[in-house]
Amino acid sequence: MNNPDPTNLSKPEPVSFAEAFRFWLKLGFISFGGPAGQIAIMHQELVENRRWLSEKRFLHALNYCMLLPGPEAQQLAIYIGWLIHKTWGGIVAGSLFVLPSLLILILLSWVYIAFGDVTWVAGLFYGIKPAVTAIVLQAAHRIGSRALKNKLLWLLAGLSFLAIFGLHAPFPAIVAIAALIGAIGGRFAPDYFKAGGGHGKADKTFGPALLDDDNAALPHTQFRWSRLLILCAVGIALWIVPMAALTLQYGWDHALTQMGWFFTKAALMTFGGAYAVLPYVYQGAVEHYHWLLPQQMIDGLALGETTPGPLIMVVTFVGFVAGWTQAIFGPDQLALAGAVAATLVTYFTFLPSFLFILAGGPLVESTHGNLKFTAPLTAITAAVVGVILNLALFFAWHVLWPTGFEGNFDWLAAVIGLLAMLALFRYKISVIRVIAAASMIGLLAVFVKPWLLSLGIF
Repeated sequence: MNNPDPTNLSKPEPVSFAEAFRFWLKLGFISFGGPAGQIAIMHQELVENRRWLSEKRFLHALNYCMLLPGPEAQQLAIYIGWLIHKTWGGIVAGSLFVLPSLLILILLSWVYIAFGDVTWVAGLFYGIKPAVTAIVLQAAHRIGSRALKNKLLWLLAGLSFLAIFGLHAPFPAIVAIAALIGAIGGRFAPDYFKAGGGHGKADKTFGPALLDDDNAALPHTQFRWSRLLILCAVGIALWIVPMAALTLQYGWDHALTQMGWFFTKAALMTFGGAYAVLPYVYQGAVEHYHWLLPQQMIDGLALGETTPGPLIMVVTFVGFVAGWTQAIFGPDQLALAGAVAATLVTYFTFLPSFLFILAGGPLVESTHGNLKFTAPLTAITAAVVGVILNLALFFAWHVLWPTGFEGNFDWLAAVIGLLAMLALFRYKISVIRVIAAASMIGLLAVFVKPWLLSLGIF
């Protein structure tokens, strides 16, 4: 079947709110593959197939989302929903992007923590842990190959690794220093801080789009100071009111209040993708608050990789485990505590994304020229590579020496990790398939390993 000539296509009919609602709900259930896969799905459906907006407008929105902290794919959904159906369109698009994942992860987190000691469940996660270590290494390689374009950026990545590995520097400090270096470097040595990669050229056409390049500015996309102030006031209220309620009800030091505060900060640290903020979440949730164990953090990342929605949804798992282990509603309501905590941290993690898009969208739509101020982001991304490498080494330590360096080396976990690395790096097998295969090996291992131990093989 031949593809139709784009020049012979007619302009699509206006999209009803109900039709858009159905699409965003469907997207929430099929958005596997991380941000690249999610963005690709939206491009194919909304630019190529449905032609709700043109290639140029899609890329312009994406470039803005790439500059923001937070999950860029979800922010892109908010932006497109807002373009087509104003503020409520953006709210619905962004909410449905994460709602299916929230519900699925609450269910999986309950299964994990309630039945994690069951032999077959433990076997699944035994195989998953080394695979996740390989996945984090792949993330460092993928981001590094795109971001480290010169020796200065390589040096910045190396220094960030040493800062967090050797000096245990807090992640926000590393981000702030990298941003400062990027701001100064962008002014005095701009060639070293030019943003690498890119998302393609905006010269393709798939036929006339509902929101085309030459459309007149829509009334709701025009910048107005009054609208900006109202949105900022509403956004701040949506943060202050629940935080104040938690503080008054439970006190500032209570686990729920601290979760709201901590994950608000985490949301503002998510430059460079979800892997960038994982070290910060680890530092807080595992080392500072002791809400969960290092091994549980690895398991949560695996669940986040295998469910639809942004990878940063791993915070839902962290919240569930934290609520359960802290028994915030008493020992008889552990599941309720986990579900409430998971919903709470998801709310505070994603709230800034809605404000960034709905408040900043009109500013972006007012000019379709190139976005500036990318040098700090380039430096942050370079520093993030070193931070992710540190996270991979930390995961490897807990997987290969589960009882510490004084204990035995887990050779079977090492073999699973090496096979996962081979599948990811050499054969480019998808993350979901690698995790599925590793979990099956782990399931087999829990039944075979005792027999191998009796023979002195492991």
